Amino acid sequence: MKAIEVTGKIDSQGNLILDEPIQGTTYPHQVRVIVLVPEQVEEDDPDDTPIEEIKASLRRALQQAKAGQRLPLSEMWEGIDAE
Repeated sequence: MKAIEVTGKIDSQGNLILDEPIQGTTYPHQVRVIVLVPEQVEEDDPDDTPIEEIKASLRRALQQAKAGQRLPLSEMWEGIDAE
């Protein structure tokens, strides 16, 4: 038996919908399916910055760079305790 890892979603009727078709095998044949479901879904991930916030930050940084408001590389790590 060969293992193929794919991702997908389970719809409201309980059907498994794969994100992409499985390539490199002939059809049809019987398969075994193991579904791994996260125990908890964290809605508010502190590391998941909203896209609009990232875009706004990049726009500000570009405007600052164009205006010559840059911090020399030698000063970037001052005051940061990175052990």
